[in-house]
Amino acid sequence: MRNMLGFYALVMLLALPAACLPAQDDTAAASSKLKAGAATSNITPPLGTRIVGGFAPYPAAHIHDELHARCLVLDDGQTQLALVVCDLLGVHRSVSVEARRLIEAETGIPPQNVLISATHTHSAGTALGSNRYANEQDLDDYQRSVARGIADGVRCALNLLRPTEIAFTRADVPEQVHNRRWWMRPESVPPNPFGEIDQVKMNPPVRSPDLVKPAGPVDPTVSIIALREPDGRLLSAYCAYSLHYVGGSGPAHVSADYFGMFCEALKRRQPGGDADPPFVALLANGTSGDINNIDRLNPRGSRVPYQQMREVAEDVASKVQAAIDQIESWQDRVSLDSRARELQLQWRSIGPEMLQWAEAVESQAPRVPGGDVPVGAKFATEREWVQRLSYAGRVQLLAAAKGPALVPVQVFRIGDIAIGTSPCETFAEMGLEYKQRSPLPHSFMVSLAHGYIGYLPTPRHFELGGYETWPGTNFLEPEASVKMLDALLDMTSELARQSNEKK
Repeated sequence: MRNMLGFYALVMLLALPAACLPAQDDTAAASSKLKAGAATSNITPPLGTRIVGGFAPYPAAHIHDELHARCLVLDDGQTQLALVVCDLLGVHRSVSVEARRLIEAETGIPPQNVLISATHTHSAGTALGSNRYANEQDLDDYQRSVARGIADGVRCALNLLRPTEIAFTRADVPEQVHNRRWWMRPESVPPNPFGEIDQVKMNPPVRSPDLVKPAGPVDPTVSIIALREPDGRLLSAYCAYSLHYVGGSGPAHVSADYFGMFCEALKRRQPGGDADPPFVALLANGTSGDINNIDRLNPRGSRVPYQQMREVAEDVASKVQAAIDQIESWQDRVSLDSRARELQLQWRSIGPEMLQWAEAVESQAPRVPGGDVPVGAKFATEREWVQRLSYAGRVQLLAAAKGPALVPVQVFRIGDIAIGTSPCETFAEMGLEYKQRSPLPHSFMVSLAHGYIGYLPTPRHFELGGYETWPGTNFLEPEASVKMLDALLDMTSELARQSNEKK
């Protein structure tokens, strides 16, 4: 019931027109020096929790490195913004609603001023609950623990607010990002789980003679918001990089993947990084829905567990540190503002033929008592049936989804920086387009914010097919990315216009 009350309160807030929201006084904000505080909160699940990321989640047997909600709070004297990055595959929308309800009740920071995103590590417990294809759900024990941990982390960051100087910079790390969707030679793509032939394939064999070219671009840029104390000691860095998880963990291990290792690597590079209070890095997932770390033409050699994660983390951290070291201009006064909307979009349409296919798969798939149940499925099965059984369950859940999909989108303005969000695994070209079309000069996107609503291909990719476009992997209508980008640009333009009017 408390979660439902928080949900309705958030919906009412997001439904208010801009004129009904408290006005941001840029003049007053500019007269106050910026303050910031950063902290972490442990959200590691207990052993036995199902590790999600593959088709058939399995119980965690070992904690390799702990999971955290990494929290940063900014205060311009008029407005407070909280940015949270969680070491999770994703958070269900209801977890974000509950966490922001707790934060508002305990700190006064309104829901639209809190940005909660997940990194998309594939070696973490799930905060997605029992049904990914529902707008609302009752929270399970771990989801409540995550919401509580997020709220506690924000409170701790607030406790550490202190005078701060801020700067924006970028670092290019192109060698770690590769588009994983490939055009293939005709007739070389095997049938998908539904018996259809796609034009492109996700993660085709390396050095395959059937490879033609990648089906989309990459975004090699790490966007960096650096924060330091007046004496020059770095306080925090909020970064976003468009690279999917790296993977290569140990068997049944819990790990934050390269995202957590990057944060520790950047911390080690700071003089006094462990001083009181310690430096806190945050690495958000940019727009990496079609991007991974595997070069299909020049694959790396064999790796022991965690080796590739560490190599990527150290490479990205070294380039981020080099970019921060080159910053010449820091500001101690910037104004803060935000906008948020909850769009009502259509769920992916599931026709009667698809449902008949799903029922046939369920009737034919062998049952394995005591096995790992695939995502969306009703029972465990033999290995060769796992993918098909998973999609049979997924499309039935999608077909049963009630009402429109509630899709949260949000924009933070931090001076002339804009952060736009998506609750999906967003394709790189959408993030690149947001950067290009945004009226604010330092703009970037963060994915998996306030929800997990599947992959978000751009419309052209639906015609190409491939894993990210399959019903059950993709949850939303084919025009969803266009509608979401339009909303983000509209909110960003409103923030930029209001800021210019008050200067």
